[in-house]
Amino acid sequence: MTTTCLGVVSAGLLASGAVLPVPRISSDSGDAERQKPPAAPSPALGAYLDYGPDGVRRIAAMEKWLGGRELRVGHTYLPGDMWSNIEGSPDFLESWAEWRKARDDRLFVLNVPMLERNEDHVPDSLVRRELRRGAAGQYDGHFRALARRLVALGVPDTVVVLGWEMNGTTYTHRCGPDPEAWKAYWNRIVTAMREVPGQKFRFDFAPNRGRDAIPWTECYPGDATVDIVGMDSYDQPPGRTFDEQVSEPYGLQQHVDFAAAHGKVVSYPEWGLFRNGDNPVYMRRMLQWIDTYKPLYNTITDYCPHGVWQCNRNPRSSRVFRSMLYGHDPQPVPTPTPPAPPAPPAAPTPPTVPAPEPPITAPVEPPPVPRPTPEPPRSCRPLNLGTWLESWLGGKICIRLDWWGSRRT
Repeated sequence: MTTTCLGVVSAGLLASGAVLPVPRISSDSGDAERQKPPAAPSPALGAYLDYGPDGVRRIAAMEKWLGGRELRVGHTYLPGDMWSNIEGSPDFLESWAEWRKARDDRLFVLNVPMLERNEDHVPDSLVRRELRRGAAGQYDGHFRALARRLVALGVPDTVVVLGWEMNGTTYTHRCGPDPEAWKAYWNRIVTAMREVPGQKFRFDFAPNRGRDAIPWTECYPGDATVDIVGMDSYDQPPGRTFDEQVSEPYGLQQHVDFAAAHGKVVSYPEWGLFRNGDNPVYMRRMLQWIDTYKPLYNTITDYCPHGVWQCNRNPRSSRVFRSMLYGHDPQPVPTPTPPAPPAPPAAPTPPTVPAPEPPITAPVEPPPVPRPTPEPPRSCRPLNLGTWLESWLGGKICIRLDWWGSRRT
């Protein structure tokens, strides 16, 4: 699987590296005679919601959807593309660290790849070579850098899900090509991280349910470097029913039996729906299983096709999940008293605004009165009447040409 895991830390665990007494397990296969693994004093519920700040913000929204049921687990994972990211360079770790530090009972879980190019489908020959280099100590410095980064962020009690699903074939950090080198490498990583001052890490060994490519018991590195025995368990074949998922080789029952034999608390970093579809029977039975064995933490992978809140493909399973967890043991949050509203300010007296003075304008002279246009003089022809007669008439007599039909010019 390429999904990620979620974890939680309990204050009741022993100091890092301590080994709890190993209980005896009856040879009878009946549940009444089986020894259970140590129950976590305060089992924590979580959901993988997103790797970055969006995942932090969605926690409160899912808690509201669950009627106040608290999600005490914050979970993300480091990219396995290059060593600098495995060393903790991504800045989204700061958002998760701030969320974790806001309350003492919160838990931060971090999936940590063991090798770079972790999802590049590297061939077995190269995986084998890289595991042997790690077992020889060539990569210790990368994990010391990660440990220093987590301590500096104020989350020294991080649950480290190291090399998850190692019994499969998805990741470069798989165990199958060289189990002995893988176990030696795991031990070197844990030792290197525990050498950093201030650390309080817990290391979670979390295979896939079932045999997968190799029995996960062949990859177990030893009690001294494992604090939690986890299991990623999705609803998919070969477990067609929940009973088959319990009883199959290296399945859920063998997981809790193995943890009990080694005195380790269990976890379910990744679980949810998958290839068997919207399966309310699986959802109910898995929640009952979790309630029976009290794991240190369990985290449903809440995106499609696995989830019940952010995925709308599984409405029947969503109703089962919500009804079984809704409002159960919520942490009361005091309601703050709202401050008294401030008194409204007195209405301001509007200032007296003087009337505007009329603008000063230059006097306008009246337009000139148009004068009539004189008619052009008319042409005439004087008559020659003689001096005596012209003097008697007072001048020459002129006849207008237009009277005579002459053409005007």
